[in-house]
Amino acid sequence: MTTDPITGYAPVNGLDMYYEVHGKDSGEGEFPLLVLHGGGLTIDLCFGPLLPGLTTNRRVIAAELQGHGHTASPDRELTFELLAADVVGLLDHLGIERADVFGFSLGGLVSLETAVRHPGRVNRVVLASTHSRTDGYHPEIFDPEQFGTSKLLPTEADFKEMYDAYVRVAPDPGRFEAALAKTSALVTALPGWTDDELRSITAPTLLLLGDTDFVRIEHAVAMRDLIPNAQLALLPGTTHMDVMRRVDVVLPIVEGFLTQAS
Repeated sequence: MTTDPITGYAPVNGLDMYYEVHGKDSGEGEFPLLVLHGGGLTIDLCFGPLLPGLTTNRRVIAAELQGHGHTASPDRELTFELLAADVVGLLDHLGIERADVFGFSLGGLVSLETAVRHPGRVNRVVLASTHSRTDGYHPEIFDPEQFGTSKLLPTEADFKEMYDAYVRVAPDPGRFEAALAKTSALVTALPGWTDDELRSITAPTLLLLGDTDFVRIEHAVAMRDLIPNAQLALLPGTTHMDVMRRVDVVLPIVEGFLTQAS
């Protein structure tokens, strides 16, 4: 039987950041897990199917980033540096010194920035469908003419799911398109991380990727080779939007990684 999460808003960097706390306190020597959703998604839409399994033996903190879900989209700059600072502010608000972090897509980029800029706060990190430079994406991802035709891109049904999830919980439901456009512009203009920055990551890292993802497989392999103590898991027959839906595959892979001996 699952119990309702503890919910709240953390005041961080001029933002009221929505969060949920699921599961029980982690045991001695274990770290809580922070999960960060993808662009245009909410906690429930991105991690809902995975949360029951992830919370079996640990506390899981799920957050919604600026302009997503319950968290408003104020007239505030949107940068990866600031989003990572929000993550650190949330951990401070909850009295958590160090956590495992699991991010998907946009959430993976924020997780990567946190691992690079705030290494003392990250124990292990799962980067799902995450690239480190703009050329890590297949070129068609940035081609508007490919929408509706490319098998790599979200479908109309995917976008309807995003819209419906947003309007159910957002403080201003009418801002979906504006918030999504702002997020898309952030990812499109990704400054990226240098090879030396990737080599500086101290947290054991799992790269998780669909074989028909936004991210090129060659790019993920290069990231794996640059990040010390990194592993790569490739999901067959899996698009970008399907990665987090593959609970039967993703859950044991992530659980196995998080519980590995250091």
